[in-house]
Amino acid sequence: MDFVINNIWQILLGIYYVLALFAVITILLKKVNPSKALSYIIILLVFPFFGLIVYYLFGQEYRKTKIFNRKNILNQSVVKKIQQELELDTEKINKVDDVLDEKSKLIPLLYNSEKSHLTINNNVKLIKNGDEKFKLLFSDLKAAQHHIHLEYFIIKDDIIGSELFHVLCDKATEGVKVRVIIDDVGSSVSSKMKRKLKECGVEMFSFMPVLFSNSTGKMNYRDHRKIIVIDGKIGYVGGINISDDYVNANNKNRYWRDTHIRVSGEAVKPLQILFFTTWDFASDVDDLKISKDYFPKHNCEGNIPIQIAASGPDTEWSNIMAAIFVAITNAEDYIYVTTPYFIPNAEIITALQVAARCNKKVKIIVPKKSDSWIAQYATNSYLELLLEAGVEVYRYTKGFIHAKTIVIDGVFSSVGTANMDYRSFNINFEVNALIYNKKFSEELRTFFIDDLKDCEKLDIESWKNRAKRTKIVEATARLMAPLL
Repeated sequence: MDFVINNIWQILLGIYYVLALFAVITILLKKVNPSKALSYIIILLVFPFFGLIVYYLFGQEYRKTKIFNRKNILNQSVVKKIQQELELDTEKINKVDDVLDEKSKLIPLLYNSEKSHLTINNNVKLIKNGDEKFKLLFSDLKAAQHHIHLEYFIIKDDIIGSELFHVLCDKATEGVKVRVIIDDVGSSVSSKMKRKLKECGVEMFSFMPVLFSNSTGKMNYRDHRKIIVIDGKIGYVGGINISDDYVNANNKNRYWRDTHIRVSGEAVKPLQILFFTTWDFASDVDDLKISKDYFPKHNCEGNIPIQIAASGPDTEWSNIMAAIFVAITNAEDYIYVTTPYFIPNAEIITALQVAARCNKKVKIIVPKKSDSWIAQYATNSYLELLLEAGVEVYRYTKGFIHAKTIVIDGVFSSVGTANMDYRSFNINFEVNALIYNKKFSEELRTFFIDDLKDCEKLDIESWKNRAKRTKIVEATARLMAPLL
């Protein structure tokens, strides 16, 4: 016993490294991304005890496992029929091909990956910032007659959140079916508000609660989507969560710049299917049956082609990352990217570098000051690589830019929830709307040009001369990038 007491630290350290060795072997056998694997291995070996905790909480891999099984929804007859109805005939596809040229390669990519159909008859409204979004949203919610579905990473019961919950309670009391999914890590709703919602008839469930031992791995896989479906006719998707942070009229701390879209038409149907797959997983409903009432016939006369791209641990491929990669590599004139977190993989970095070196105009907007210091340093560590290749990098100075948008050649646009980082590409549940329309792309390009007025352009020489201490912190943050 005296030996144990006198050598307790060495014994614990020995036990730790035995466990760490088993963890390293597990990581290697999983054949995960080399950068991510190396990051976990370094943390396990360099930071005793802390490294194992990090791996226990964040290192579990659920992709392609039964925990995220979607078959209960996708196999239902109503959903199968809807997907069949979304199939386009050859004539319609050829018309889209004529407009898009090389950009049309995205359509079969996403269809072959996840049966993501291209929808034609849609109207889209581009929304700038939360103030505009919530004004439109509350009007649509109050007019709902059959159902309201919300799936959000962040919902808080602050000023704007409480206003939303009051509207949902009123509609539920009127007999409208209201379902809400909140991410358990991102959202913050008081017990009092949850009780009120339940009393009103609002059904709300948390996505992957992270209590005690059940939190292993679940902390890592979050529902980062922002989806609203109203009566199966109107859909919302984009970067704006439900919190006062996103409403400049309520946010006294800093200006928040974000982008969202309101969709009506056929594209609402795949959003509805996505919601139901998450609801089936998150709720305690044992036998969810979906009726055709959730997929009503629309009278939309618009002709904006939209493809809803979803990715997450429940998909076989990193669909959104693949779509962005193909879009960048097929650009002919320009690529304009706005992202709050730029922590990309090697494929995206190479695609942007090659595009710039081939004389494409590549411009990227990132925040000058992020809401996460480690994400900011990690982002900064990648900027020199882009600048050296001729990419123009702009840092937003007016406040925090949270928009996740891409516009290419005035033809292709992407608005959604996915950041340009490891987490969005491989870990979180994300959804982007890919829009193939010149008018919409021009409007989004105008947003980008306007945002440049509130940015500082990085100069490569000045950027290279930043302090060595800063570069060391950036390099350390970059090492952690696959884990962020």
